[in-house]
Amino acid sequence: MKKIFFSFCILLSALFNVQAQVQSPAEFLPTYGKQITYYHQVENYFNQLTEKSTLIKQQKYGVTAEQRDLNVFFISTPENLENLEQIRNNNLAAIGLSKNGNQMIGDKLIVWLSFNVHGNEFAGTESAMTVAYELVNPKNAETKKWLENTIVILDPCINPDGYSRYGNWLREISGKKTHPGLSDREHMEQWPGGRFNHYLFDLNRDWAWQTQMESQQRVALYNQWMPQVHTDVHEQGYDSPYFFPPSAEPIHEYIEKYQKDFHNVLGTNISKKFDAQNWLYNTSERFDLFYPSYGDTYPAYNGAVGMTIEQGGIGAGRAVTMSNGNIVTIQDRIDHHATTVLTVVESAASQADVLLKGFRGFMNNSRKTVKGSYKMYVMKNNPKLIQLAELLKKNNIEYSYADANVKASGYNYSTKKEKGFTIETNDLIVKVDQQKAVFTQVLFEPNQKLNDSLSYDITAWALPLAYGVEGYALKNSVGLKTKESIEMIEKVAPQKVYAFHIPWNNRISARVLSVLHQNNIKVRSSMGKAVFGDVSIEPGGLLVTKGDNPKVVDFEKTVSDLIKTKTDYNYITSGFSSNAKDVGGENFNLLKAPKVLLLSGKGVSSTEFGAAWYYMQETIEYPVSVVEVNNFNRISFYDYNTLILADGEYEFTEDQQKKLTEWVRNGGKVIAMNGALSIFEGKEGYALNPYASEEDKLNAEKEKDSLALDERFLDYQETERRDISRSIPGAIIENVLNKTHPLSFGLGEKYFSLKTDDRTYSLLKDALNVAYIPKDYKSYGFIGNGIKKKLSNTVSFAVDNKGKGTVIYMVDNPLFRGFWENGNLLFSNALFLVN
Repeated sequence: MKKIFFSFCILLSALFNVQAQVQSPAEFLPTYGKQITYYHQVENYFNQLTEKSTLIKQQKYGVTAEQRDLNVFFISTPENLENLEQIRNNNLAAIGLSKNGNQMIGDKLIVWLSFNVHGNEFAGTESAMTVAYELVNPKNAETKKWLENTIVILDPCINPDGYSRYGNWLREISGKKTHPGLSDREHMEQWPGGRFNHYLFDLNRDWAWQTQMESQQRVALYNQWMPQVHTDVHEQGYDSPYFFPPSAEPIHEYIEKYQKDFHNVLGTNISKKFDAQNWLYNTSERFDLFYPSYGDTYPAYNGAVGMTIEQGGIGAGRAVTMSNGNIVTIQDRIDHHATTVLTVVESAASQADVLLKGFRGFMNNSRKTVKGSYKMYVMKNNPKLIQLAELLKKNNIEYSYADANVKASGYNYSTKKEKGFTIETNDLIVKVDQQKAVFTQVLFEPNQKLNDSLSYDITAWALPLAYGVEGYALKNSVGLKTKESIEMIEKVAPQKVYAFHIPWNNRISARVLSVLHQNNIKVRSSMGKAVFGDVSIEPGGLLVTKGDNPKVVDFEKTVSDLIKTKTDYNYITSGFSSNAKDVGGENFNLLKAPKVLLLSGKGVSSTEFGAAWYYMQETIEYPVSVVEVNNFNRISFYDYNTLILADGEYEFTEDQQKKLTEWVRNGGKVIAMNGALSIFEGKEGYALNPYASEEDKLNAEKEKDSLALDERFLDYQETERRDISRSIPGAIIENVLNKTHPLSFGLGEKYFSLKTDDRTYSLLKDALNVAYIPKDYKSYGFIGNGIKKKLSNTVSFAVDNKGKGTVIYMVDNPLFRGFWENGNLLFSNALFLVN
């Protein structure tokens, strides 16, 4: 017995010695708190913690586009870490998402901490090391008490590629001394900056849509754990006081009292710590809880208490002088963040019972007590449902397909009216009666209640309109037979095919066309409906004929292999049409393979460039040459036939403008979006003009002058809210389509555009107004009163034919954040079908 006791003492002593060897970030990293830490050094520090402490465990959950590891670290007591899988299953079982629960382990609170979603907000990752250290530090007895009933999941860097881009730049331009003066180059980050990921997407806007691989891998893990608390650690402009909860309005009506109550608890607890240090802070002023794809709202709509915390630091470099004369350093930023995050863990641990009860009530009661107006959503069968189903699957939202025909009545998203319709076999069905009831309603509810117009982001995202499908919201759940999936019948091409038909109806169509072009397969596109026996080819439908491709070996097998991902492809055995649209006639245009140039660099919006780049690289996997704007004069334009101009402020010289115009007139195609339209606006030879006539222009100028005179007498403190009345932060707007033009093919009866700024152009003269906002348009989301009337009879997408070439004007960006699925198809039309 004495030997056993002696051995136990030796083991305990050895364990204490190992724990005692855990080094703080300052002990491990020679420049910690003085210079940004390289990402590999961050990984080395966490490796040290996991090797020397029994309180922390690593899990690699993915990689970035640039092949950097994505990691989370579980921090708790050794006993809790040994039982992680059972604790996870217990948590899911308590909300009906697992059948493997075992309450013998007991209830544990799960707190998830996310750092550095924006790469240049680097004090997040720096502070993550201090937070992790204090949680495992054997000398910190207080944190050990918190971990008895709490599992901390710590993600030290959500965006390693952006963090590394910024960090490498800052290290390269740093001298031995800090330079707090604002004119020093370390306060002037170069394009595109480190905020975004590899493809320059803002990962903090991508939680729900999961267009990016980092988001997909992280949210998959998140949904395997479903924490009760999620903290999203950010930085803001360096001159801003610290922000912590409570959040600002608008707060979505589905966010419950227990979530708001804990925000107030945090506000009280964190403010005490800040008051003791005389640190400045604010709450409830700027960061709201509405748009569903943030790192605070996505968790909130999934039952957690989600929150954003913000330290002043963007543009600060290593040290910067604020307007009050104080210098904020990296160490200051670390201290503020670490204090706040540790207080979140402390507060959560002390309120574990309240948080667990609130979380479980949120998830379990929501399916019984529907928060919104509707209990069921029906999406009519459409090839675009493939992408919508993928989105639902990523978010663990249950769905099925109708396996029978049933009469029903529901709110039609397109007409905004109640309408009788028939639910038919293969329509997609989403019922609110599921564990993810609240998040389902947030994504599908037609009209989100906005209790304050001063929102931080877009205010509408109705999925049927984003995906371009006919959708209905039903107040009552209709009983009908359903199935889990749609059966796909594998096609076998006959021995002799005259032509393959690829319907033009979703992003897969565009990707298949991309593959065909890259394999030098000639393709035709239908300008109108053509009928060949039992095969109907709609406008935009692609034809690959044997006659156009005589050199293709084993035509049938080669082509069917290239297009097999488009499961609804078909074939015809004769070019003779029953409605006088023969394959060799004028109805079928031979498509020209695009040779694409995309401009980047200073003046170009990083995120909008990124959206175009991502579309080319990942959505359709088509080659694109990216050239910096400052190398414009070195471009051999006649090596290309297509130029993409993302949103931005382009400052072309007169000679450059002439060069561009000459190239267009000789057959070039320009796709210009948002701010890039200023290159052509009011310029000789182009149709783009904000006003239909001189009279309209004069009236607009008079109205502007009159408003300026009236504002002389208005209250200064309401300036921001008055500006909101003239803005449109992000709303869905109905557009009428010219369905005979290739730019509109495959989009449906109408196109609903996501409009994110107040830029407007009257219907153009001497150009084709392919998509325009009608007089009595329908809309979703907030539109300021000052702009609402001005949108009537304005163009959203137009085509200006110049000589042999074309300029496609896109007033709105159809590729915005990569999630507007019908926009992906519209852009594909511009790229491939508009010659």
